[in-house]
Amino acid sequence: MMHSLPFLQIHFPFLIAEKLAMKNRVDHIRRGPRHGSALTLCVILMFVLFSFLAFSIDTGYLSQARAELRRSADAAAMAGCWELYDQLESGNAPEGSHLPVRQVAASLALANSVCNESPGLDTTADSQDVEIGYLADMRSTNISQDASNPFFAVRVSLSKNENQNGSVPFFFGRIFGRNSIDMQSDATAVLARQIDGFRTPPIGAAGLNVLPFALDVDTWNALATQDDDYAFDAISGSVVPGSDGMREVNLYPQGTGSPGNRGTVDIGGANNSTNDIARQIIHGISAEDLAALGQDLRLGSNGTLSLNGDTGISAGVKDELASIIGQKRIIPIFSSVSGNGNNADYTIVKWVGVRILDVKLTGKMSGKKLVVQPAPMLARYGTYATSGTEWSEYLVSPVILAQ
Repeated sequence: MMHSLPFLQIHFPFLIAEKLAMKNRVDHIRRGPRHGSALTLCVILMFVLFSFLAFSIDTGYLSQARAELRRSADAAAMAGCWELYDQLESGNAPEGSHLPVRQVAASLALANSVCNESPGLDTTADSQDVEIGYLADMRSTNISQDASNPFFAVRVSLSKNENQNGSVPFFFGRIFGRNSIDMQSDATAVLARQIDGFRTPPIGAAGLNVLPFALDVDTWNALATQDDDYAFDAISGSVVPGSDGMREVNLYPQGTGSPGNRGTVDIGGANNSTNDIARQIIHGISAEDLAALGQDLRLGSNGTLSLNGDTGISAGVKDELASIIGQKRIIPIFSSVSGNGNNADYTIVKWVGVRILDVKLTGKMSGKKLVVQPAPMLARYGTYATSGTEWSEYLVSPVILAQ
């Protein structure tokens, strides 16, 4: 008995360790194996991350597709509207210009790819892809055929769906049961056609194409009874004898109702010199001219503008006028004039676009002439009205995106 005590003292710790090890093995068997838990967690997290990545890629792709579709619709609408202006400039009525406008809009849509594909527009007359007509205001979305509205308009609806141009595909959305999505973008471009005046051009920029010569409203309204002895050859850019369907009028009046005055107006400082008028004929009305005028070159709310008159169209500017034969300019139309010579005051009621056809400022009074004919043209730096009186004729603004 005395000999067994040291044995127990030596081996007792080992017995305890062995029992603890056996207990751990039993507990491990009860809990089951833990191999692969980290791998399972990694798979779950990778799936979540992949889902977010897939969502981000598809969202970015859809945003790009939407931007490309809008860009293509904008380009098509603006191109169609510019073609409408070209048709007007060629003497064609808006109602007879629909087919070429649709064709040009469709060609620009094709030139601006969406999702690496060229989208098409239906150019048939019954299609709503390209609508042509008039707008009552810039915020309107309904194209009408009411010619009294102040805007020419071209509206383009560009779609990507199963029936037209194909839907926009998903890359990874198919995993979640979505293969594609339909998209549509609408754009409306307009030409403002009620020009009530002009804002000041930037310093150093080209001037306003406004001639400082006014024509009385009665002569302008009697155009239908005037001669048609000149024609403009658009190919050569020259004026030739003959008829082109556009009547002419003599801008050098034989009488304005104001003694000593022949229809020259001061758009600038008082008593414009011949040199000032010569410069305005060639280079237009400058920012400095408008500053010296001291008022806006714009019809007021009552539809009128008062401009001081000058003594006449001097023979000293005949060379400058001759140099712009064939070119287009804007002239003011007056309803009445009061006063004599430099003290004359013209009541301007309208702006019109004309082409210069012939000039003769020498010889006897009855033989002098500055012949012009109506000509559609762009009123750069023009301001426009949306209601009220008839502010202008043969003038439109550059193309504007309305929406």
